[in-house]
Amino acid sequence: MRVVCLAGGVGGAKLADGLQRVVAPGELTVIVNTGDDLNLHGLTICPDFDTVLYTLAGIADPVQGWGIAGETFEVAAQLARLGEETWFRLGDRDIATHLFRAERLRVGGRPTEAALELATRFNVPSRILPMSDTSVRTRVRTDSGWLDFQDYFVRRHQEPEVIEVKFDGVETASATREVKEAIRSADAIIVAPSNPIVSIGPILAVPGLLDAITAARRRGVPSVGVSGIVGGKALRGPADRMLASLGDDPSALGVARRYATAGLIDTFVIDVQDESLAPEIEDLELQVIVADTVMTNSQSRADLARTMLDAAAAARQ
Repeated sequence: MRVVCLAGGVGGAKLADGLQRVVAPGELTVIVNTGDDLNLHGLTICPDFDTVLYTLAGIADPVQGWGIAGETFEVAAQLARLGEETWFRLGDRDIATHLFRAERLRVGGRPTEAALELATRFNVPSRILPMSDTSVRTRVRTDSGWLDFQDYFVRRHQEPEVIEVKFDGVETASATREVKEAIRSADAIIVAPSNPIVSIGPILAVPGLLDAITAARRRGVPSVGVSGIVGGKALRGPADRMLASLGDDPSALGVARRYATAGLIDTFVIDVQDESLAPEIEDLELQVIVADTVMTNSQSRADLARTMLDAAAAARQ
């Protein structure tokens, strides 16, 4: 089964890892949000891509879920001594990834080409694709005005209330040929338990990408999503608070409603804690699967991946 997974953040990386464990080598393509990217110290930093990369390579920090296990921060410490801002702290080995990427881009390579080469160098059997080769930057409006996403997320610790979100540059972006081909040849589309607003939202906003998914669904390709909000709380990050401040239901129902309205999915997986929401989600004309969705270890990641792939296989019959 050729599988395409839309992902961003730690939750997306965890499910991608589960999928990589249960599908045949080379059959998984992860399309990653790049709205979180930023330019820092002369480097292009791609947090969501790198989190997926390190997770699928088996070297991600097991506690944080992002960064490299056993990382050191000598460069960051020296930058601080030089008076540079280090609120976005880069690890020493992580910097090597950014330098590799910067050199490929400097000589004219596309971000997608750099991404594919990085996955090869890290011995990752799956393909990890940026959602677009064009720069797109997520910005959020708060009481303090418009903030770059990482300023809100890291520097200000997600504290300001978000009252509006936009994706700068998305109007002139486009889905790459690699992304379009992955969706065209997919047997199943999986939407990870990522923030529906600032992880999945930027991916869907890229012109042509949602159209490609819609065309695949019309051909009978099943699309299965899962909620990253369990029991009314985001498993990680500010998704529940963002949904509430933007006027949506901060629950699995709110996530399902967003995806149903976009025409993104056919089936939605919710945690056993949210089983009471199943009837309302079914009213959105979605099939509902109730399962354990909290991924605490490699086995639970694989179990959730199997649940979603089984739902996709059943939908194809």
